[in-house]
Amino acid sequence: MTTQQPSASKKSAASAKSGTGAGNTGAGNTTVSGGATGVDQPAATRGRTSIADVVVVKIAGMAAREIPGVYDMGGGFSRTFGAVRDRVPGGRPNVGRGVKVEVGERQTAIDLDLVVEYGVPITDVARDVRENVIAAVERITGLEVVEVNIDVDDVHLIEDDATGSAAAEPRVE
Repeated sequence: MTTQQPSASKKSAASAKSGTGAGNTGAGNTTVSGGATGVDQPAATRGRTSIADVVVVKIAGMAAREIPGVYDMGGGFSRTFGAVRDRVPGGRPNVGRGVKVEVGERQTAIDLDLVVEYGVPITDVARDVRENVIAAVERITGLEVVEVNIDVDDVHLIEDDATGSAAAEPRVE
């Protein structure tokens, strides 16, 4: 499951995300609109709309990856596991890697683990990621994003892309 329990700091920032509110339908789904029933109601309001937590995870992951300077997402182990998974025939990249969300009735909080390119200003990349993620999630889901916490776990160096020739060359002759 892609949700996590609220930390103490998030409880005060978004108290509506307890996971037990009337809008939470269980199993990681959040009801965005309750809707009405009956033929006398406008067509647009007949029925309810619910959004699974994984939807918010994917939207946030895609929006974060759109920003120049973001090389990858996720911690070391999840990146390693993801690289193996991506090479398996029929395997698909996991756009939700490095993304954790808490979704309440009308609000969501998002945590992102990023790997940035060497040389880019980390604060600028974090600001741009935060703005893009908030805009995408709010526009697509209608949920209010109360916070986007960003952890920069690593810096990608160009030498990391070398085919191993630098590591194979002896340092002394």
